[in-house]
Amino acid sequence: MNSTNSRIYEPTPARPVAFLGLGVMGFPMAGHLALAGHQVTVYNRSAAKAAAWAGEFRGRTAPTPREAASGAEIVFCCVGNDDDLRSVVLGPDGAFAGMKAGAIFVDHTTASADVARELYAAGRQLGLQFVDAPVSGGQAGAQNGLLTVMCGGDAAAFDAAKPVGMAFSRAFTRLGDSGAGQLTKMVNQICIAGLVQALSEAIAFGQNAGLDMAQVLDVIGKGAAQSWQMDNRGKTMIAGQFDFGFAVDWMRKDLGLVFDEAKRNGARLPVTALVDQFYADVQALGGQRWDTSSLIRRLK
Repeated sequence: MNSTNSRIYEPTPARPVAFLGLGVMGFPMAGHLALAGHQVTVYNRSAAKAAAWAGEFRGRTAPTPREAASGAEIVFCCVGNDDDLRSVVLGPDGAFAGMKAGAIFVDHTTASADVARELYAAGRQLGLQFVDAPVSGGQAGAQNGLLTVMCGGDAAAFDAAKPVGMAFSRAFTRLGDSGAGQLTKMVNQICIAGLVQALSEAIAFGQNAGLDMAQVLDVIGKGAAQSWQMDNRGKTMIAGQFDFGFAVDWMRKDLGLVFDEAKRNGARLPVTALVDQFYADVQALGGQRWDTSSLIRRLK
């Protein structure tokens, strides 16, 4: 993403906001906030990445989450896992220490429902609001400002955050109380795991049968087999291209959260557990950073 971005933003009042975490998702998400007219202060563990963002989007940088959050009405965050999230939220240099009463923390990390509820409770004790808001749409969705955001938390906090968050979203939806956003993301990842494995098997089967699989996917993609994965990953799977997208390492992290939650709620996930082991095979092939569609490599 760059400042020639053609995204059309819904007009909203300019707000002082912060964004913590400028990875492949956070960097463009924060950029969309700036391009939509909001006053954005960013924090990143690597100061050089924050400086690069500020150079591109003319925002401000801060050396700690606390200083980034100071004065912000909404603090957005997208980091790696539960521990990363706690490290930027809690403690003397954490965002909660710098946020003013009534401010909203919106967390886009794919994390556990437990940490969402933990930080929601910690925020309430400080007079702060917390919304768990994991996203779907991948790097391309972040760059194009077309993410699907799944939220859990109080309705008032969600309603206040949504108009701002729509700068990088095509859907920003409350699914229930604290933790509901993370649980919904788990449902999303279960669906993706099964879909990608089925698509991998279908493409490999068709190739073994001597079919022109690009043509086959074009045809069946107009029928009941159509899916986002087929539309966006089918041709690259045929070509054996995986150096992009959502990394296998991150998918296995997400599925670990799914299995932990399933132990608590009694859900049975036999197919998901099998696909998780297939992803372990991909990691063993050296595909830790390959896109999740690389499942097909096991079948070659």
